[in-house]
Amino acid sequence: MRRLTKIGIVSLVLALIAGLAAIAQTGTQDVAIGGVAIDQPAPDFTLKDLDGKEYKLSSFKGKYVVLEWVNFDCPFVKKHYSSGNMQALQAEATKKGVIWLSICSSAPGKQGHFPIADLKKRIATEKAVPTAYLIDENGVVGKLYGAKTTPHMFVIDSIGKLRYAGAIDDMPSTKVDDIPKATNYVRAALDAVTNGRAVAVKSQTPYGCAVKF
Repeated sequence: MRRLTKIGIVSLVLALIAGLAAIAQTGTQDVAIGGVAIDQPAPDFTLKDLDGKEYKLSSFKGKYVVLEWVNFDCPFVKKHYSSGNMQALQAEATKKGVIWLSICSSAPGKQGHFPIADLKKRIATEKAVPTAYLIDENGVVGKLYGAKTTPHMFVIDSIGKLRYAGAIDDMPSTKVDDIPKATNYVRAALDAVTNGRAVAVKSQTPYGCAVKF
């Protein structure tokens, strides 16, 4: 009986290790993130920008799209904006015709939520250059995509399939000095999909501040 118990424990540990190994191989396997999944159609949504203009994801069929969850007061977001890293990536992508949608899911009264007038000033101060900054204060789209942190990044290809989801890079810190040493997963994913190649790293655990639903 004691021998059978030991065998059972060993089997359980081996199964757990195998499961963890499978999860770690995000570069080659479909991974579900919230209500979306890698290599599957990105769910459609409609949100308004600061001027009330509606942006519908499915209207961008034929184009590559980046979704960036943002909260300007988050130290991890400040790292990428104070350094100019995020703006440079936005400019680099949009110059190539990529649609870049920054989305704020912060609820009224929570960190990252601003009145429209203040938000326009903040975007100008940050020198952000996305295609559009979209308001999701009820959190519907954030929860649909399983957005957990700011930043949390998603790359969608020209046929509307999600090809990357997760961290912006492999340096989960608030240190600006880490940026030049980091591997930028968003840039790598965009480079792959826009050149007809498979994305090597399809998902990574996002880092940053929790989305303030």
